[in-house]
Amino acid sequence: MRVDAVVFDLDGTLVDSLPDIAAALGAALVDHGRPAPALAQVRDWIGGGAQALVEHAVETALVASVLERFRVHYRADPAAHTRIFDGLEPVLDRLAATRKLAILSNKPHDLTTAIAGALLARWPFAAVVGGTAGAPLKPDPTTALAIAARLDVPPGRCALVGDAATDVATARAAGMAAVAVTWGYRPRAELVAANPHLLVDAPAELAALA
Repeated sequence: MRVDAVVFDLDGTLVDSLPDIAAALGAALVDHGRPAPALAQVRDWIGGGAQALVEHAVETALVASVLERFRVHYRADPAAHTRIFDGLEPVLDRLAATRKLAILSNKPHDLTTAIAGALLARWPFAAVVGGTAGAPLKPDPTTALAIAARLDVPPGRCALVGDAATDVATARAAGMAAVAVTWGYRPRAELVAANPHLLVDAPAELAALA
């Protein structure tokens, strides 16, 4: 599957941010007299954005206040324990040599750029885009198409790589190749059901895009 540009999701695809997300959620819950959830439980909740994450953890009446505290705790140090997934560095080196690279995340834009700047500055990502007020989030293809235009690459020559069915749906809606990775936060069965063009179980398999 040879393409001219690769657009990556961030959390669960390029970086393992679960420890920092879980720590911030746990601190927000403790602020409200609630116990911190187990890491495995938070892993199951990740994928729909911060509000959806908090909605899993508390009843409706507490969502707004817990969400506010979560954002305070998370923004204080979003990359304290977040790391690039093992095996991705040589793959990014290879792709960066011949392909245009970008990041598209539903995480707020300031946090997306902060984490990318802290952990991914070694590679020439031509666009790093997170969620902003008023802009549609994935699976809406609008921002993915805008990134393709910014890279000056037709959507059909782009691959969108992510760890969730949402990413697969975004790629298909944008007319991009949908690549799903199984080392992230969603079950493999969910990814298979989403019917990506390519399903990869190890970072080295992304070399097929080069």
